Amino acid sequence: MILRVPIKHCKNCGTAVVYRLPDDGDTKERAVCPACNTVHYENPLNVVGTIPVLGQRVLLCKRNIEPRWGKWTLPAGFMELGETTEQGAARETDEEAGAEYEMEGLFAVMSVVRVGQVHLFYRARLLSDRFDPGHETIEARLFTEEEIPWEEIAFRTVREALQRYFDDRRRGSFDRVHTVTIE
Repeated sequence: MILRVPIKHCKNCGTAVVYRLPDDGDTKERAVCPACNTVHYENPLNVVGTIPVLGQRVLLCKRNIEPRWGKWTLPAGFMELGETTEQGAARETDEEAGAEYEMEGLFAVMSVVRVGQVHLFYRARLLSDRFDPGHETIEARLFTEEEIPWEEIAFRTVREALQRYFDDRRRGSFDRVHTVTIE
């Protein structure tokens, strides 16, 4: 069950929508405008971010916003219109950590079915240990695997990404993109 507020009004003309099967052969109930016949599709939101690394340490950001205020996370957030997933991940890393880095490859794609989101994490190589976090971050800090405050990690996707990152590092290869489904 996805936890989203249903569409109530047509984005084109403002008329109250009805949920029904569209007349185009679709097999799923959609929000349809009875006045202008616009079909409103509800699609997953994309969350994009990075796993920034300097040597053996990973950069985490302590959240200064809800949800999960005061918990640790990777720099990540909702993708904006007009940007690629990589550009969004870079923007979020800039906004939340103020880090100098080089983007590396796509690391993980995580479907979070319950909330209708897809999380995409890229690896990033930090060029410096100096950070200038934005207003959404209380603190940006580097952690070794042993130092990570696992009980204070904000989101399951972050925990899953970090665990897979450290597994791949021990394996000595980042030769695959992890695909994960979180119900």
